[in-house]
Amino acid sequence: MKVEDFSARPALGVALKITAIFLFTCMSAIIKSTSDEIPPGEQVFFRSLFAIPIILAWLAQRGQLKIGLKAKKPMGHVWRGLFGTTAMGLTFGGLGLLPLPEVTAIGFATPIFTVLLAALMLGERIRFLRISAVAVGLVGVIIILWPRFGGARLDHMATIGALMILGATLMRSLVQIHLRQLVQNEHTAAIVFYFSATATVLSLFTLPFGWVVPTGQTALLLVSAGLVGGVAQILVTSSYRFGSVSMLAPYDYTSMLFAIVLGYVIFGELPTVMMLAGASLVIVAGVLVIWREHQLGMERGKIRAVSVPKS
Repeated sequence: MKVEDFSARPALGVALKITAIFLFTCMSAIIKSTSDEIPPGEQVFFRSLFAIPIILAWLAQRGQLKIGLKAKKPMGHVWRGLFGTTAMGLTFGGLGLLPLPEVTAIGFATPIFTVLLAALMLGERIRFLRISAVAVGLVGVIIILWPRFGGARLDHMATIGALMILGATLMRSLVQIHLRQLVQNEHTAAIVFYFSATATVLSLFTLPFGWVVPTGQTALLLVSAGLVGGVAQILVTSSYRFGSVSMLAPYDYTSMLFAIVLGYVIFGELPTVMMLAGASLVIVAGVLVIWREHQLGMERGKIRAVSVPKS
């Protein structure tokens, strides 16, 4: 099968990326709608298990099924799965305690924390522009989180939810750092498949902590979350065949618009002025980081294509 030149069809790349972001946001809304009944570990199981058939069909269609099932360094996939599954579980737990737009806004801090972790763990040098972007982004995160930790009327469950989403954001940053090493030896197809496989297995360890038998409607929603998430992962991976990483990465922030609309229509949630102000700072900082890394010639295509599924 002939692979298209990505530079020739940027509009298609943008369309695929935005569609994927919309589907990821829909998946988060589906998960949130089941949070009163289903524990996070069980949600992760359904999300991961029912994405596998979609991914296998996609790999078969591309003629990459054999490559996708071949792991050169199995422990690398295990660690990627552990970090990513933890991030997913924390996100799903936070979705049950916080408004969808707020969860989305805190998650925008992932590029900021990735820069910090790269400096601490990989010894990468960060200069004035990226240091400034990190500082702006951290201020934005503090503004978003302030009502949950320093407000006059604290909601303890919401505070726990904020801590869970913050922890998930840090774990996603660890995933990004780990992927920089994993893509040097492993094919993208293998990384995509083995994340869903390892997440399915790892989620079973939460079984003793209170899984429930879902009702018919809830089971349908959980299966849908897995299918939608699998399709979204394929679309975001495919988008990088038609558009460069630096061009497509900023479209991640369209999830804020989708989250606001879905949060209001489905859950009656409205973002606060403080949350929007903080999110704006985090978005500006994230775009600056993306632009600067492109200027430095950092190749992130493979990493972005197999990033942790948005929740």
